[in-house]
Amino acid sequence: MLQAARQAGILIPTLCDHQDLTPYAGCRFCVVEVSGSRFPLASCALPVSQGMVIKSESPAINRYRKAILRLMLSTYYDHDLLQRKNIPRKERGLLEDTEFMRWVKHYRINLRRYIPHEPRYPVNSDPNPFIRVDLNKCIVCTRCIRACAEIQGRFVWSLADRGIQTHITAGPNTTMLEARCESCGACAAYCPTGALEHKLSYGSPTPNKKVRTTCTYCGVGCQFDLNIREDEDGRQEIIRVTSSPDAPVNGMALCVKGRYGYDFVHHPDRLLKPRVRRYLLEGQPRTKDRGEWVEVDWDTALHITAVKLSSIRDRYGSDSVGIMTSAKCTNEENYLMNKFARQVIGTNSIDHCARL
Repeated sequence: MLQAARQAGILIPTLCDHQDLTPYAGCRFCVVEVSGSRFPLASCALPVSQGMVIKSESPAINRYRKAILRLMLSTYYDHDLLQRKNIPRKERGLLEDTEFMRWVKHYRINLRRYIPHEPRYPVNSDPNPFIRVDLNKCIVCTRCIRACAEIQGRFVWSLADRGIQTHITAGPNTTMLEARCESCGACAAYCPTGALEHKLSYGSPTPNKKVRTTCTYCGVGCQFDLNIREDEDGRQEIIRVTSSPDAPVNGMALCVKGRYGYDFVHHPDRLLKPRVRRYLLEGQPRTKDRGEWVEVDWDTALHITAVKLSSIRDRYGSDSVGIMTSAKCTNEENYLMNKFARQVIGTNSIDHCARL
């Protein structure tokens, strides 16, 4: 029923359900009224049949969903949330922008009235370098368990204990890395509450915009959104990477490099413009020390490269030039390099670093 409602453009609130994962019907937040049924039913696990009469919104359903949220909040502890009253809004960061908090605000639940003031579990309890674990925020929706098993195939997370003590655990109550975690971040990406968060961006300022881009680490072509913060002086900084369900190649899945390896963008040694030797720019003979590097525009750099390659080919023959491509290029870019080597330069001397 939940899938049918989405196709019809009808929004039914849910927390444990995700379109990429198998239905779980654990949170009961997506309940609907079904004509002829005594009780509300979870729409994520409700089969559709001919002639069904469904109410996705009603005063009774709203009371039911508010009660569910209050029950979840009764075991939800967030130290930062309790201290956030004295923090400027623009510095509150990404902590409150979770799927769970958005529904809490939507139904106008008084947070401070229901959340506990003491944690049940250690905060930031796992030494994983990329994923922050705070079980005090967990609502046992099992999204992380299903994402790890069904998307990544690692089976790191599972449930432990019973009743109100039920909680997620890595392996047989070990650390994530000891439980064969690859630090892909899928569990944090699917988590609706922030119980599993990205350590590199935890507490960072709220981004101003998102930019869709293609990962540069391999040729698969995974796409994701760069969350960018731009200050008053126009300086931009990547706050975090978020995967998107509509990415055509990877969906929500990313590897550890694609999700967390973005700090090179702001590295002080990174080259932002092409550089050529000054003697090439001035048309002078090559010196012993080859001279200094000079920043130029792309047209100038490509022109000098084309002239040098063509002159070497014409003087020494096509096989005097070898082409080395990169695993960081897309498959299409490597295909073009193959055509460039064989049809433009005229050589079969082309190789790829992934083969070495």
